[in-house]
Amino acid sequence: MRISRRAFAAAAVAVVLPLSACGSGGEGGGSSDASGKVEGDITFQTWNLRANFKPYFEGLIAEFEKKNPGTHVKWVDQPAEGYADKISADAAGGTLPDVVNVSPDLVAPLAKAGLALDLDKAAPRYKKEYLPGAWAGHRIPGLPGTYAFPWYLNTGPLFYNKSLFKEAGLDAEKPPTTYDDLFADALQLAKKSGGKVATLANVPTIEDFGRYGVPLMNKQGTAFTFNDGKGVELLTKYKQLYDAKALDPQALTATPESSGKKFLTGAVAMNPGSALDLGNFKKQAPSLYKNIGITDQITSTGHVNMYVMGVMVNAQSKRKPAAVAFAHFVTDAAHQMSFAKKVAIFPSTAGSLDDPYFTKEDGTDETRVRVAAAKSLKTAVNYTPVLFSEQMKIALRNEVAKALQGKQSPKEALDNAVKECDRLLTQQG
Repeated sequence: MRISRRAFAAAAVAVVLPLSACGSGGEGGGSSDASGKVEGDITFQTWNLRANFKPYFEGLIAEFEKKNPGTHVKWVDQPAEGYADKISADAAGGTLPDVVNVSPDLVAPLAKAGLALDLDKAAPRYKKEYLPGAWAGHRIPGLPGTYAFPWYLNTGPLFYNKSLFKEAGLDAEKPPTTYDDLFADALQLAKKSGGKVATLANVPTIEDFGRYGVPLMNKQGTAFTFNDGKGVELLTKYKQLYDAKALDPQALTATPESSGKKFLTGAVAMNPGSALDLGNFKKQAPSLYKNIGITDQITSTGHVNMYVMGVMVNAQSKRKPAAVAFAHFVTDAAHQMSFAKKVAIFPSTAGSLDDPYFTKEDGTDETRVRVAAAKSLKTAVNYTPVLFSEQMKIALRNEVAKALQGKQSPKEALDNAVKECDRLLTQQG
């Protein structure tokens, strides 16, 4: 039921997202004034993009410098491994570049330390150019403002096996769209198959709680709240699926690879995927390929989950007008569309997803998936709280496993998960 931010980045640009960065808390820092002449030398840092996209970025920089005489952009690219540590070290040492490629979890500690420029104050005129959900992707609970331009997005549709749905007496042309539909169909699939066919291969993650409509944090960003009644309700329903074998028995230790193999062999009826998976089905499981359905992620809120990358401006930059202008240039509609045609990602700019490239099918698997994903992105949101670290994900997964195994109640499991996540939260700031 999920595509992790790691998988998103790896699939999009061969980047592995690191663990959430930790920074020193506290606000303050540079002025939010970005008015003035666009001139001077600035440094732009990307995240493991030089190897595959050197000509693209060199052309982008040359275009900007030609459009803005008197500017010079120095491009530095950092490897995927240790990227969060590199940013933390630069922030501590006062050597943070003027413009930095970031994910929301990396922005959070920088914004708290007053090192990320608040674009709602410094560049509010650009807000309307981006999808609302994408612009909101770099907001930090407990802080006013938006701390990075949204850059590229990704999401993934769900694949489902139409033949398994038909065999269970379900309408294969009407796959589940809400969690209530999903749970009902999953129980029927398991019952009709004598427990041999599960619908899902993964335990619920924080994104599932978000898509179910569970409030994940308080507005101040000081405590997690996913142990409320709705959260308990979701985990209780997953426990029912697990007991009925509608959730794969090996879900507690599942990886994206193992889940994919289960789907390939017909042991699981639904699984997230990409155009690459369709190509594999065509080769390895032609009968499955002929019966593949593509649908949106399951959501009871009407909004699917998306993953967002951003471009942040250093609030301490001595060339703020040039830094803001360049960050906007990198992420404007024309350049986002250009980049999206080089790699399997989606633009975050308003209107771009209406381009025929994202709306018209041409019979290829790649386009089938691209069109399905793009359609859902217009109103998508980033459910994973920017303050939710890898350690917190592990804590939630461990407690969920105990609930599914009957070692504790869903309520006890989520209470314990929230308690541990709150403890880890206090160590971040």
